[in-house]
Amino acid sequence: MIQLNKVSKRYAHGQEALLNISLELKKGEMAFLTGHSGAGKSTLLKLITMMERASTGEVIFDGVNVNRISKNKIPFLRRKIGIIFQDPHLLKDRSVFENVSLPLIITGYRYQDIGKRVRAALDKVGLLHKENVMPETLSSGEQQRIGIARAIITKPPLIIADEPTGNLDPDLSQDIMQLFEQFNQIGSTVLIASHDIGLINQLQHRRLTLKGGQLIRDEEGYMV
Repeated sequence: MIQLNKVSKRYAHGQEALLNISLELKKGEMAFLTGHSGAGKSTLLKLITMMERASTGEVIFDGVNVNRISKNKIPFLRRKIGIIFQDPHLLKDRSVFENVSLPLIITGYRYQDIGKRVRAALDKVGLLHKENVMPETLSSGEQQRIGIARAIITKPPLIIADEPTGNLDPDLSQDIMQLFEQFNQIGSTVLIASHDIGLINQLQHRRLTLKGGQLIRDEEGYMV
């Protein structure tokens, strides 16, 4: 599903954000990407999601070298990825239903299919009863769940999450991680960047550790 071959990323001002990274995430796998702030986690995710291009090396997603594709093809390939951020970036002037339906509208789904898919996604995250409310009336945990529903609405084969529990308390963080595990169990490949070592240690999944832009540890099924 994802393969990085000797990937480095140097920004214009000279900062070496990633250095000679090689790793593979297989289809149907779930893994955590961890490391201190500035270790390169977000940069690595941006390369996979095609928000940035690697300076050297290959970034392969679903058999495609994303460093070589033209910009106009990126949106079509990105439809295969559900992206979740620490801040869900919900539109405040749109209802929960409207927020979640946006990817379907952009992709061109038929109106009669949108309602079914939106309600199914909201049901998966336990917020079907909130479809008509405005985002500002929701708690931070509920807003994050809405962001997740929006990300998985098109049933993407790959789910990428960048610090999805950064603004949540421990109980809500566990609930969110359980959602990602459920998506993984039904076939989605999941990669989550997080610095919450305590939470990661409770879950038996592969851990990729970055330090100073380098991959220093790759542990399978890590658990203490």
